Amino acid sequence: MKRAELNGLARYIPILSWGRKYSAAAFADDALAAAIVTIMLVPQSLAYALLAGLPPEIGLYASIAPLVVYALLGTGHTLAVGPVAVVSLMTAVAAGKVATQGSPEYIGAAIALALISGGLLFALGVMRFGFVANFLSHPVISGFISASGLLIAASQLGRLTGVDIEGETFFQLIGSFLMRANDIHQPAAIIGVASLFFLFWIRYGAPRFLKESGLKQNVTQLATKAGPMLAVVFATLIVYFLGLSGEGVKVVGPIPAGLPPIALPKFDAAVWQTLLPSAALISIIGFVESVAIARTLAARRRERIDPDQELIALGGANLASGLSGGLPVTGGLARSMVNFDAGARTPAAGALTAIAMLGALLFVGPVAQYLPEASLSATIIVAVLSVVDVKAIGRIWRYSKSDFWAMAAT
Repeated sequence: MKRAELNGLARYIPILSWGRKYSAAAFADDALAAAIVTIMLVPQSLAYALLAGLPPEIGLYASIAPLVVYALLGTGHTLAVGPVAVVSLMTAVAAGKVATQGSPEYIGAAIALALISGGLLFALGVMRFGFVANFLSHPVISGFISASGLLIAASQLGRLTGVDIEGETFFQLIGSFLMRANDIHQPAAIIGVASLFFLFWIRYGAPRFLKESGLKQNVTQLATKAGPMLAVVFATLIVYFLGLSGEGVKVVGPIPAGLPPIALPKFDAAVWQTLLPSAALISIIGFVESVAIARTLAARRRERIDPDQELIALGGANLASGLSGGLPVTGGLARSMVNFDAGARTPAAGALTAIAMLGALLFVGPVAQYLPEASLSATIIVAVLSVVDVKAIGRIWRYSKSDFWAMAAT
């Protein structure tokens, strides 16, 4: 293939432009970043699948093929795609409109959402609609993400303490939890609250403590990023050795080992039509947040993000997720920051993460049957509260009163 043809093709498959310059040093950096991200991604994938009302293995499925596709098509060198809290919650709401949670139809609806979202994003990318990212108000997106973080955190209080709560709004969920506080399952609550305190400490207190202990910065970083994995491992061991699953502590249960299934969900025109508006909203929110994260990280290295190509890459990632039995995906703030801080140089880090996640899928199954849901809920709560931007409220109030009211209304 001639150089001109290769350069033209690289416009649509960015991996071709940097693949010729890839070095052993870059591979080593990408491999290290992939290992660190995988440690964080395994418990997150399981937790976000449960948040969406899906079997835990579907979160793992959504963390393999999409990463490979984005590595091939994306322009964000350190953007890490996969299941995220807000999209998982939106998936649960949308799928719940057409099927009962836990049913095969519900799983099919979630997979259909990934396919529809992928198709919409890919089509918008081909039509070069990436410019819409410049017209979406940051205060509105910030308000949406912050409110979603609070809503998701409230929705996890039940699993955190072993209580069955009901409600769709923040106040309904809090009210339901308070009404049923006497039903708290003590062993589950102890595991959940202990995991919660440990994760908050590992995120905000451990870095300073480990630094003062004389540990090197990279060791400190690895220890803090491994917090979610350490929490679920310790909680799983406690449940296993104390036999708490037989005492009423809800656990994830066995996860089927093996490769993600490659198949299409049953097509039902009426159901897919009902899901279309929700899929469009998931696509918009996912794209805007993903591009915002990618631009922020790219600016630190003086790199460039192509919004049109990002639409194509995210579309391809969601199509890959749906075809491999996963839920909708987008760029995740926490794991992208970890990927960047760990020294990832190219999108190959995402592909290497996918390989590591495939290994996790093959071996995590027997262990996960003792993994308590309370510990995963603690992981979700800590992750989503980190995106609640309280400082933005005062900052936007000082900058623009109209933007503040737009944020508040959202």
